[in-house]
Amino acid sequence: MGRQHTYRATVRWTGNTGSGTSGYRNYGRSHDILGEGKPTLRGSADPAFLGDPECWNPEEFLLAALSQCHMLSYLSVCARDGVTVTAYEDVATGVMEETAGLGGHFTEVVLNPVVTVADEAMLERARSAHGDAHRTCFIANSVNFPVRHEPAVRVG
Repeated sequence: MGRQHTYRATVRWTGNTGSGTSGYRNYGRSHDILGEGKPTLRGSADPAFLGDPECWNPEEFLLAALSQCHMLSYLSVCARDGVTVTAYEDVATGVMEETAGLGGHFTEVVLNPVVTVADEAMLERARSAHGDAHRTCFIANSVNFPVRHEPAVRVG
């Protein structure tokens, strides 16, 4: 077995409007996400579930985690293989499908990274490095739905 890493986050509900969860529409979905030594993040539910559209929701956090993990894995692969990345931006998209009852699940996430590399000779490896990054991304390896990537690589 490999090394184990333990993570800790505190989620604190801040949406009690005075009557707790006495009714589905009687409470706020707002909450804070706290971590020692880190800025507090404001969270809520998706607006479709009575959440605050100005706050991050769990679905967006999952999408961001997949995008971050792929980017960090990709940058690591490139650094080890002599590919100099000078810019990286990903507008990731995800689809969640509600199921009968109270549940739902993601059906797919698509990462759309736009990568800029320092030299044209790096283009081929910069493109193929996405596959290696996908295979090594801890978060993508932990979900039960497809995570695809449709990268664009350019010289800048």
